[in-house]
Amino acid sequence: MTGRGTGRPVSRRGLLTGGALTASGALAGAVAATVATRDHSAAATATTVGTLVEPFHGTRQAGVATAAQAHACFVAFTLRPDPDRAVLGRMLRLLSDDAARLTQGQPALADTEAELAVLPARLTVTFGFGPGLYRAAGLADRRPPSVAELPPFAVDRLQPAWSGGDLLLQICADDPVTVAHAQRMLIKDSRPFATVRWVQRGFRRSHGTQQGNPTQRNLFGQLDGTANPRPGTPALDTAVWSTDEAPWLRNGSTLVLRRIRMDLEKWDLLGRTDRELAVGRRLDTGAPLTGQAEHDPPDFAAVNGAGLTVIPDFSHLSRAHVTEDRQRILRRPYNYDEAPAADGTADSGLIFASYQADITEQFLPIQRRLAERDLLNEWTTPIGSAVFAIPPGCPPGGWIGQQLLG
Repeated sequence: MTGRGTGRPVSRRGLLTGGALTASGALAGAVAATVATRDHSAAATATTVGTLVEPFHGTRQAGVATAAQAHACFVAFTLRPDPDRAVLGRMLRLLSDDAARLTQGQPALADTEAELAVLPARLTVTFGFGPGLYRAAGLADRRPPSVAELPPFAVDRLQPAWSGGDLLLQICADDPVTVAHAQRMLIKDSRPFATVRWVQRGFRRSHGTQQGNPTQRNLFGQLDGTANPRPGTPALDTAVWSTDEAPWLRNGSTLVLRRIRMDLEKWDLLGRTDRELAVGRRLDTGAPLTGQAEHDPPDFAAVNGAGLTVIPDFSHLSRAHVTEDRQRILRRPYNYDEAPAADGTADSGLIFASYQADITEQFLPIQRRLAERDLLNEWTTPIGSAVFAIPPGCPPGGWIGQQLLG
């Protein structure tokens, strides 16, 4: 195995020290030509999905503006005691090299299950730096000011098992085997430097279930992300990416990750009208209660025959609504569904991932309004919370965090 562009052998030890970074069977009997054609098309689609590749190298990290994949795993780490800047650099060189290889369908160095790496299925690995990483590096002055523990909210019931973290790896792909393999390789190579703090796994509709890239539904049946800035537009760039002149911030972002438990048993007791009043949208189309289509602008001044506003002030839509691009956030949520209790009570909810250029200016005002009066608080409880800086991307041969630590 050789290093990129050098022709020289690359070893795992070299990275750690900072040197370099069938299907079988047959159909019984005759089959109709239409069935054969359908089966062939399905096989071709499946093959295409498995081989799709997202770039790892670039000015910005993948996994933020990337069209969300079907499966996600968020892994937070606690750094081992007294790491210094050089140690952190070695860790990030190694993990960046692993991620660069795996996302392109290549095994990581010392990959003992190389066969599991050959189908990347749009794998992305996104790095996030918690406040503790900046402290450990002696670079607290380079931490984005808004990347700090969130203030307490009355609706929170936060659990340490789902909160905090010095380093985050967000691992996403359209195949759960790909995600599981990447998670294992990255955790194995992190062991000399950090311990696993928590792991959160989530899912969305599988690739090919729906045409295009529609807004996803959470487990309440609600369309989640209708107000997102559109991909590829200046509005998304304004909302998500930092334009700070400091190289360790420019083209980076911030992430707020909230684990929100949903009380599906109580939600089941509501009639459809009450559910839609709480959300402020029709559940079938996602249209605001004053509109016909998902992306129709809501009319918060409209009143019904009784003189009451059609979209209540306590609805989720009203409390979360913003008008300026610089106030928006990019929602990239995933559902979770753990084993139910012995009596059948669900343990389900949302892994709410919010990307924005500045947490203080964008996420916090929305969250304060939601915590104050969002009626959905009756059926949802935040039980985990963490914040991370998303550093810029890196060029081929580089590594994530090089602008900060290099």
